[in-house]
Amino acid sequence: MMMTEITCFKAYDVRGRVPEELNEDIAYRIARAYADFIQPQRVTVGRDIRLSSADLARAVIRGLTDSGVNVVDIGVGGTELVYFTTFHEKLDGGIMVTASHNPPDYNGMKFVREESRPISADTGLQEIRASAERDDFTPTANEGSVAELDIIPAYIEHLLSYVDVARLSPLKIVVNAGNGGAGPIIDRLESHLPFEFIKLHHEPDGTFPNGVPNPMLAANRQSTIERITETGADLGLAWDGDYDRCFFFDEQGRFIDGYYVVGLLAQSFLDKSPGDRIVHDPRLIWNTLEIVQQTGGQAIQSKSGHAFIKQTMREYDAVYGGEMSGHHYFRNFSYADSGMIPWLLVAEILSRTGTALSLLVEERIRLFPASGEINRAVDDAAEVLERVEGLYAQDATTVDHVDGVSVEFSDWRFNLRASNTEPLVRLNVETRNDPELMRVRTDELLKAVGGKPG
Repeated sequence: MMMTEITCFKAYDVRGRVPEELNEDIAYRIARAYADFIQPQRVTVGRDIRLSSADLARAVIRGLTDSGVNVVDIGVGGTELVYFTTFHEKLDGGIMVTASHNPPDYNGMKFVREESRPISADTGLQEIRASAERDDFTPTANEGSVAELDIIPAYIEHLLSYVDVARLSPLKIVVNAGNGGAGPIIDRLESHLPFEFIKLHHEPDGTFPNGVPNPMLAANRQSTIERITETGADLGLAWDGDYDRCFFFDEQGRFIDGYYVVGLLAQSFLDKSPGDRIVHDPRLIWNTLEIVQQTGGQAIQSKSGHAFIKQTMREYDAVYGGEMSGHHYFRNFSYADSGMIPWLLVAEILSRTGTALSLLVEERIRLFPASGEINRAVDDAAEVLERVEGLYAQDATTVDHVDGVSVEFSDWRFNLRASNTEPLVRLNVETRNDPELMRVRTDELLKAVGGKPG
């Protein structure tokens, strides 16, 4: 039997250049392998706005139906629409064709099983890859069916359930969809909300005429910042291509680090549900821990990455989980991440408090200044982690290895971890109310890490 290596499998999903690494034949085989692994009866398929997504989605649907699976086709949308459809319609799984914030000539797939439980490298993705490479699938007597479903009305209703719409203020909000998939959802929400939306790069366009939608890149933030200052908006929002991550700007046009948004959302949930559990990642923690403690909640640390956060949330039945990378997870969303729920909650906080976003986060930034995530390309990540730990561990109050190495002192701490997907290490440093110490320690650690900016 002929084996063909398939190179587009990553730690959490499939992503590769079209057509060299991912094409219709490979997509078909991956869908057949997924069906063999999950043994589903009904699966939803969605796709993003990329030019190659329609053909790849057709190949995925063909692979599923040839495996005897009945397909619920939800058409164009964001990754969270697949999550929503899977749990809302009680399906056995879902496949989203997307490459999120990758360049236009890339595409990929994200996979879930029942209840939108993620499938990643340690929960089946490697088996799916091996089966797709063998190109040897279980024969089936019956072909599956395809039914189209407009899931948007039910999804919009679900989104609105997170806020008290009657108590929202008429905020002015800049929304930058980056020509990805978020624009049509904002349009559908608009009639239900008292907000004035100032729309930027709003139309879905798979050629990405204004650059790839990745607000993590500082250069991509400028147009949002300029529009906020021009219009006197109360809030600015930007999304990546499949809008599973949401990024915030205050009324002064300042980009708000995701770390402080986690604290804001944790407080929002604990105000409504005192004593509940909040899951956070280990990169930056002190601000979140203090807020959760002050509001009577329980903070639970999880390894970074959506598969780990979702698993921890299920174990503890946590109401909310947040990562500083812009991923936010919700119990009522089947513990999955959404890029629409977070900004609705922040808008509700602004409405309820009558306080500007800059003032809501300013105090937290002052109390817990942080470096933000700094990437360094290195030859041997494991060696770097071991060496840096050796330099600092002896004098530390705590050292843990939940995710890379976290080293804590009385007045500062850092986390250094290897990327799951690239030859990089990622550094985060925070202090207690001492921005100068944060800068000094960050510079010192970067010298110890070595490598080149990644």
